[in-house]
Amino acid sequence: MKIAVIGAGKMGVWFARFFIKQGYSVVLASRNKAKLSKLGINLGIETTGLIEAVQKADKILICVSIGAFEEVVKRIGPIIREDQVVMDICSIKDFPVQVMHTHIKSGLVLGTHPVFGPGSKGVKNKTFVLTPISDKEKEYAKTLKEWLQEKEARVFIMPPKKHDQLMSVVLGLPHFIGLVAGDTLLAQPDFAKSKSVAGTTYRMLFTLAEATMLENPELCSSLQLNLPEIQKIENLFVEKAREWLTVIQRKDSSAIIKKMELLRKKLADKSPDYAQSYEMMYKMLEASDN
Repeated sequence: MKIAVIGAGKMGVWFARFFIKQGYSVVLASRNKAKLSKLGINLGIETTGLIEAVQKADKILICVSIGAFEEVVKRIGPIIREDQVVMDICSIKDFPVQVMHTHIKSGLVLGTHPVFGPGSKGVKNKTFVLTPISDKEKEYAKTLKEWLQEKEARVFIMPPKKHDQLMSVVLGLPHFIGLVAGDTLLAQPDFAKSKSVAGTTYRMLFTLAEATMLENPELCSSLQLNLPEIQKIENLFVEKAREWLTVIQRKDSSAIIKKMELLRKKLADKSPDYAQSYEMMYKMLEASDN
């Protein structure tokens, strides 16, 4: 089987390496010819133009930015054969799936979202979301799920819109908090010194802020502008921040304690296992500080 990886960014290269390790033949395509040539030598794989790569492949994985996605799909749509499978790895799913169904009339398309970054060593314990919309796609998604689960990945199948709703919380809100936290921390005059005396809580916050600040800016922008529930959720976050700030400004200790106790109760009610595992993780982090 030959797999065409379209896009030579970090995730495109990650998947090219992953498929090579799985024993598949890989052809890599990208608009950046100089970079493509170097990658071909480094990875020991075939590199070529977009159309030729698609024509040679049994399966096509599109690993380009959301901004370039529709242009790529429009170009390859007319040459997709009935026996080919086309997938994407965009972090949002409703728009890419619609685009693929609009421009690809043959073969099978499947929206996928690997919920991890190019620093991952493999797929063990990593999350994939598959978003089929037709019966044929659902059958293929089941097969792909089984294949990924054999490699100990965590795989979920759901509609594209449901995926995007969940990602508003899973990705959109953490990115928003990380950006705001980073903006706030970097404004502090003793920022450099603060890292050297950091405890568990600060290290967790800084890790989130740093990871977000070093994220691909185009990805951050895409998440914030395209996830369907993101503004509603972030407005709620700002509203909750104001509520907490009001109580703190009043120096109302009893109100702070009461609000924290209420939050703990809600967490225990909604996710008792998570509350217990988080408490264990926090104690382990505290122990590592000592």
